[in-house]
Amino acid sequence: MKNGIRMSDIAKELGVSVVTVSNALNDRGGVSEEMKKKIRARASELGYRPSAPRTPRKAATELQNQGGNIGILTSERFAGVRGTFYWYLTAGVSKELTRCNLYSVYESVSAADERDGILPRIASERQVRGLIIVGQLATDYLEQLAALHIPMLFLDFYDKHSDIDAVISDNFYDSYLITDQLVMLGHKEIGFIGSVTATSSIHDRFLGYIKCLMEHGLPYREEWTVEDRLPDGRSLNEFDLPEQLPTAFVCNCDETAFRLIGDLQRRGIRVPEDISVTGYDNYTVSDMCVPAITTVEVDLTEMAHTAVSLMLARLENPQKPPARHVIPGKIILKQSMAAPKKR
Repeated sequence: MKNGIRMSDIAKELGVSVVTVSNALNDRGGVSEEMKKKIRARASELGYRPSAPRTPRKAATELQNQGGNIGILTSERFAGVRGTFYWYLTAGVSKELTRCNLYSVYESVSAADERDGILPRIASERQVRGLIIVGQLATDYLEQLAALHIPMLFLDFYDKHSDIDAVISDNFYDSYLITDQLVMLGHKEIGFIGSVTATSSIHDRFLGYIKCLMEHGLPYREEWTVEDRLPDGRSLNEFDLPEQLPTAFVCNCDETAFRLIGDLQRRGIRVPEDISVTGYDNYTVSDMCVPAITTVEVDLTEMAHTAVSLMLARLENPQKPPARHVIPGKIILKQSMAAPKKR
C-alpha cells in the first residue's frame, strides 16, 4: 500500500483474521454487519487505501486482449421466466464478469439438445475462453462438454464424475439447520418435498434433513418424502401427498414450498396452523407467498464473485487442482413455520 497500511495491520489492531478484514472491506459474506462497520471504521482511522486487485485484473486484461468472452450455460428447465432463482444467479455472474472487464455470452440448453447430445454453439464453435454452467446438466452431456477441453466451472451443483471447479451453497448443513428449527418448535413428524436424485443440491439438502432426524431420534417415513417434479424436470403443482400427513415439510426450494402451500390450501389445510413449511433460496417468491416462507438465504453475490474469481484463476493456471467452494447461507424466519398442534 502507498500509505504503508495493510490489511494485516487492521487485522492485528482488531484481533481478527486477514480474511475477515478482506471480506468486510469488500462487503462479502461471513462477517456480521456490526464487525463490518467496526473494521471499516478502523481502516478509515488508520488511513487504509486499497490498491487495485492484481491477479484478477491482470488475468481479465489478458483475456480481453485475446477476445476474452466467458460463456454462461443454463438448462432451459432452470432458465424459466424472469425472476427465477437461476435468473438472478446468472445475472449476478454477468455483472461480476462486466466488473472484471470481460464479456459474457449466454446460451440456454433445450431439453431436446441435452437429451440428444447437441452441444451449445458458444462451446462447439469456440466462441468463449471458459464456461460457467449454472444449474445441473446431465452427466453424459457434461462429459461431452469436457471433451472440448474448454475450462469449465459448475455453479450451484457439482458432479462426482468430473474434476471441475464448483461453487455451491452449503446445502447439507443449511438444510440440517432449518430442519432443526422445526424440531426446536416441537415437531416430531417432518417430511421432505423434493425429487432427491434430480440434482446434487437437492440430494445434499435431503441428507441434511436426514441427519437432523437421526440426531434427534425422529422417525424417517418413506411416504413423507414426496417428489416435486417429473423426470423431465417439469414442476408439479399438485403433490402425491400421503393420507397421514406429518406436522411439517422441509422443501428443497422456495418455488416448491410456494406450490406446496397452494396445494395444501386447496385441500383446506392451513399453513402454518395445520402444517409448517420451509423453503430454500430466499428470493422473490418466498415473500410473494401468503404466508411468507421461512427459508435459507443463499448469498448470490458471493457465489457469483467466487465463480468468476475461480474461472479467472483457472484460465491463468490451467494446471491448478480443481476445488469445490462452499458458500454458507443463513436462515430467514418468516410466517410459514409454527409449533405443531396437539393431535
